[in-house]
Amino acid sequence: MPVHNEESTIEEVIRQIRAVDLGDTAKEIVIVDDASTDGTPQRLEALEGKPDLRVLVHESNRGKGAAIRTGLASTTGDIVLIQDADLEYDPEDYPRLIEPIVDGDADVVYGSRFMGTAENMALPNLVANKLLAWSATLLFGKRITDEATCYKVFRSDVLSSFDLECERFEFCPEVTAKALRRGYRLVEVPISYRARTVEAGKKIRATDGLEAIWTLLRFRFRN
Repeated sequence: MPVHNEESTIEEVIRQIRAVDLGDTAKEIVIVDDASTDGTPQRLEALEGKPDLRVLVHESNRGKGAAIRTGLASTTGDIVLIQDADLEYDPEDYPRLIEPIVDGDADVVYGSRFMGTAENMALPNLVANKLLAWSATLLFGKRITDEATCYKVFRSDVLSSFDLECERFEFCPEVTAKALRRGYRLVEVPISYRARTVEAGKKIRATDGLEAIWTLLRFRFRN
């Protein structure tokens, strides 16, 4: 879980993750604080000490992709699930997200907001998400309804094979491109989503959408 300035939500996100029942499947929560400047570090410090939680820290803000790479180096499980810290996504969807991998039917699973429910999404964000999904579908010949979803789940050996490079939000199109170019089985499942506003802390901007499309193109045609 990459985290930057989420003092108002981080405790509740962790509570929700811990509350999810995955049966015999154990959970480990790896958090990377990407140089938060609010009260996030103090809240995380107060939560440390339990065996299911590991907190790593970036001394300078490097971006979501860099934080995920740092976190991956400390994961030990067979499945990796990316979780944001902003309460837009519901951890109750975890069982549905990991089921295709546990059952051996997929290597990668995307939680699709557009197969499930997407509340309060601003029109510019909706258009950008649809454009990204269409671009991925066109470039890689695989129908994708929600390329930019946070809920991306991987067999850990698949994700570790990608030699990740991206530093910021372009993590998403990078892994999409590499998964599809290498022929991994990617399936989508419906999830629930409730968008927050920029005023409430939403960080992604229009320029990130343009960069995502460029990233899809770059990794599609690079040798």
